[in-house]
Amino acid sequence: MSDTATEHFLKVTELPGEEVSQEQLERLCHRYYWAAEYVRGRDVLEVACGAGPGLRYLAGRARSLKAGDFSPEVLARAQRHIGADVELRVFDAQDIPYPDASVDTVIIFEALYYVPSAEKFIAEAKRVLRPGGVLLISNANKDLYDFNPSPHSTVYHGVVELRQLLEQAGFKPAFFGYLKVDQVSLRQRILRPIKKIAVDLNLMPKTMAGKKLLKRLVFGQMVPMPDTVTEGLVSYAPPEPIEASAPDHIHKVFYCAARLP
Repeated sequence: MSDTATEHFLKVTELPGEEVSQEQLERLCHRYYWAAEYVRGRDVLEVACGAGPGLRYLAGRARSLKAGDFSPEVLARAQRHIGADVELRVFDAQDIPYPDASVDTVIIFEALYYVPSAEKFIAEAKRVLRPGGVLLISNANKDLYDFNPSPHSTVYHGVVELRQLLEQAGFKPAFFGYLKVDQVSLRQRILRPIKKIAVDLNLMPKTMAGKKLLKRLVFGQMVPMPDTVTEGLVSYAPPEPIEASAPDHIHKVFYCAARLP
C-alpha cells in the first residue's frame, strides 16, 4: 500500500471528537463488547486499530495487547490517549511484524475491505496465532440491497465469500449478525429506496463533510465520537448466530470468529 493510501485512510477514519450518528457509536461499542469474551486473559493483537477507540477497553481485559495501523497519522491519535502498556506500531496488515504463534486473538474491525489482499492478511493472522487461537472480524454487510461501499475500499466480502476464504486457510469460522434492517429508525427505512438510487447513480458523497450532512438527514442528531469505548456506554445484546451458506440480507453488520484447530 502506498503513501497515498495513508491519506485516504485519514479521510475515511472517524476520529475522536468528530460528530458521528448514534448508530455509529452503538456499532463501535457493540463490536468491542462482543470481542470481550475472546480477549479475556489472552495475548491480543488488533490490526488496523485506527485511532484506537477500543484499545483501553481491550487492554482492561486482555493479558497483553499490541495494536497497529497502516496510517501513522491516524495511529498518532491513538498514541495520545493510550498508556505505555499497549505497544503501538505502524504496519501493513499484509505483513504483520510479530513472530509466529505469538498471540491468542487477532482482531480486525471494519477494515478488511481496505486491505489489498484479504488472503495475505488471513495468512498472516494464521501465522501469528497460536493453536486454538481466534481471528475476530467485523464487516459492513455488502449483501444489503442499498449497500454503499466506502471510498478507497478494495473488496467487500459477504458471509459466503469470507467463509470460503477462511475455510481454505484452515480456520473454522462462526458468523453472527447485528443490527437488523427492519429494526432501524422509521426515517432510515423510508429513505432506503432513495439511498439505493443514489448508490446506483454514484451520487453518494465521497468527502467526510458530505457524509456528515447525509448522516444528519438519515440519522438525525449527531454525537461526538469518544476517545475510548467504555462499559455501559451503550446497551448491549449479543449478536445472533447466522448461517454462512447463503448471503445475509437481514443485518447491517456481521461478525466472524474464526478459530484455528
